[in-house]
This record gives sequence, C-alpha cells and structure tokens, in this order.
Amino acid sequence: MEPVDYKHFVPPGLKWPIARLVALLFFAILGADGPAFAQAKPDKDYLVYVVSEAADTISLIRFGPSGARLERTVATGDMPTDIDGPHGIAVSRDKQFYYVSLGHGRPFGSVWKYSTKDDRVLGKTTLGFFPATMDLSADGSLLYVVNFNLHGDMVPSSVSVVATDPMLEVARIPTCVMPHGSRLNPQGTKHYSACMMDDMLVEIDTRTLKVSRHFLLTKGRELGMIGPPATAKAGTTGGMKHMDMGGHGMEAPKPGDVTCSPTWAQPSTTGSSIFVACNKSDEIVEIDAMKWKVVRRLPARAGVYNLAVTHDGSRLFATNKRDQSVSIIDLKTGGELARLPTRRKVLHGVVVSPDDRYAFISVEGIGAEPGTVEIIDLTALRIVASVDVAEQAAGIDFLRIEPAK
Repeated sequence: MEPVDYKHFVPPGLKWPIARLVALLFFAILGADGPAFAQAKPDKDYLVYVVSEAADTISLIRFGPSGARLERTVATGDMPTDIDGPHGIAVSRDKQFYYVSLGHGRPFGSVWKYSTKDDRVLGKTTLGFFPATMDLSADGSLLYVVNFNLHGDMVPSSVSVVATDPMLEVARIPTCVMPHGSRLNPQGTKHYSACMMDDMLVEIDTRTLKVSRHFLLTKGRELGMIGPPATAKAGTTGGMKHMDMGGHGMEAPKPGDVTCSPTWAQPSTTGSSIFVACNKSDEIVEIDAMKWKVVRRLPARAGVYNLAVTHDGSRLFATNKRDQSVSIIDLKTGGELARLPTRRKVLHGVVVSPDDRYAFISVEGIGAEPGTVEIIDLTALRIVASVDVAEQAAGIDFLRIEPAK
C-alpha cells in the first residue's frame, strides 16, 4: 500500500516534528497504522474449511470478535502408509455437505462426501489421476472435478462429473493436459477450467456435458475455437511439452518464454467475463464469454495462481505463489488496490465471505512449516488475523456466518 502522508491529518501551521507526533497519536487513538482507518471487529463468526495436502487433514477455522482460531481438525484418507493428498474442497450451498478431493491413490484419486454437522464420511468415489479443484452446481446435485494428473505422463486428462446423492461418476469429459481451476458460471450453464500444459481455457456445456469451446492463451497466438481441442497434439499446443511441473506453479519463466501456463479460471459475477491466471507470464487474462475474445491483460505479480471475485463484482483477488503476497485488483480500472505480503511462502487458495467483508487465504508453507490461513479485512485492505494449520494448506472454501460464540 502507499505510504501515509501524515501532513494530511494535522492542523496547518504546526512544525513538522510536532505535526508528525500529533498524527501518530491520532492514528494510535483510532487503532490504525496506515491509510486504512481502524477496522471494526467482526460482530459475527465466520467459518472456513481448509485442507492440508501434506498432512491428510481438514481444518475448520473460526474467525469472530474474539479473533481467529482452529475450531477442529479431521483426518481424511485411507492409505495407512502413504499420503492421500487432499487438494480441493467444496461446500454445498445449503451448507449440509462438503466434498474433498484426494489426489493420490492406487493409482487413481477419489472424492469424499462429508456431513458438515459431524464431519462424518457419507460416501466416496474413485475418479482419475490426481483429482484437484472442484465446483458444485447450484442445487448441489453435480460436482465437477478436474483430474489434474500432476505426476503422470503429459497426456490429455479430463473433468469428472459426479452425482452427489449416490456419489457416482456420471461423466468423464476429455479436455487437455493438466486441467486446474474448476469453476461454473453464475448461471450454471458453463464450466471452465484451465490447462497448464496446453495454455488453454476450456469451456464445458453443462447441458450436454461436452466441451463447447476452447481458447488458446499464449501471448501473440490468442485464438478462440469451437469444440474440444485436438487431442492428437495435446501437450504441445502451447509449446510447453518440455516443462517440468513438479513444483506446480513455482517455476519462473525462462527468458523469451511467452506461455501463460494457466492455473485458474474464474467467471465474473455476471458470467460475462472469465478471468484466467497466467502463472508463467504473471498476468490475468480477461476473456469475453460472449465474443470469446481477449478483453484485456492485467499485470499480475510473480506466479499468480488462484483467483476469486467479490460478490458485488467490483474486486478480484489473486494469490501470488512465487511472490509471497495477495493482490486485490479493482476490476473497473484493472489497477492493483493493494498487495499484501503473507507470513509464509507458497500462496495457494482464496475465498471471499458472502458479505464481502473478509477474504481468507491459504498458504502452503515450505517443508515442515505449518500451513497458514490469513484473513484480510476488505474495508481496511490489510491482514488482520492468521491461524496455523497442518502442512501444505491447499483448497479452501467458506462454510457459513453465524452468531458469535
């Protein structure tokens, strides 16, 4: 954020040393140390789920008038001698259920259904290689899960569609290489995912459960096309077949590399635009959903990774995986309102509270460091609380707002 000019907050005529002292006392009384005046404490409790990929745990975070704390932790997975690797989490709109994708398996991953009342496992089903990001239809009946295939061969992968009542996979839709960032538009008619190794945005028609369009994101080669991408050259479309994705979003581009390496697709609140995080080229590409053309390229910080929009549609949040920061972007101007450094490195996910008062950020950490959930006050534009969770905090989703305890 911009440095504070204290001269704006003192009466004219005072000498500068005295003026600065008056200004500092002014901020101290208000409880602010910058241009964001004293943020009000929440008067309700905000509950958020986060999974820890290296520890096979699901954590519930409570943030309210008394601060932020770890409410409880639940173990997940069923492999006794290996890590199951929970990556994504999605909460149903009725707040009765939540779903967790487990990336590892023998060899396939799975998705598990839980009750929010008691964290009891209600069902599970096997999917493809490394199920990752997920999104639910508005009525909660269908779950869309990208099969990221992080550790496998560079071959086309898919999006699985799961009927959540019986927990059965009803469709597996071929897309392209390493799909990530599963999101539905507000109307529920289109599903979007981004393929890291093909430099593509892929659109699925939810009525036919088939790929309706795809978009090549490589700078200078942008092209929107009808139907699914050609699988014969999958993995080479964006010129990225030689990339090593072991670090998953942590690799800086080589000189002259113009590839996007998209990691997230986020529809706007109206569905008229799709924002795509280009993890390699450090920018966010806005696509017009109707015209299927690039609207603008927004400069981003190093390793932009996950995205979220406020419910009023005014701001976009970006986790910057290589920069150790979160960016808050004004969608009208495209400018960065604030860039907030985090306690630990390797940023992951972001979710915004339904009232647009707070954003919750998951940070993986490095090695044996704990993961972290950091909480941003969206009025003050500052981090106001953080909670340690188990290692490699990954997928994050909002549960509910309730009266303070």
